[in-house]
Amino acid sequence: MTYRGIVQNGVIVLHGEAQLPDGMEVSVVPNAHDEAPAKGDGEPTIWQKLSDLGRWAETQPCDLPEDLAANHDHYLHNLPKRQ
Repeated sequence: MTYRGIVQNGVIVLHGEAQLPDGMEVSVVPNAHDEAPAKGDGEPTIWQKLSDLGRWAETQPCDLPEDLAANHDHYLHNLPKRQ
């Protein structure tokens, strides 16, 4: 499960009602591309929205052929495969 929050005065404050038990060990991975929301503004930035969309897309099944990059002309224009 993933929890989101912000750092305030050196302490991580989770968004919403999320709570973790005292003493629980956690790992913190900063979102390098996410910008902190403006103070008092809870609306996520466009970069946060795009980052969330990318993470969601990676979880979806994909039915594209594994050799699509190498043989895109074959799939688009019915040319012979390169490999």
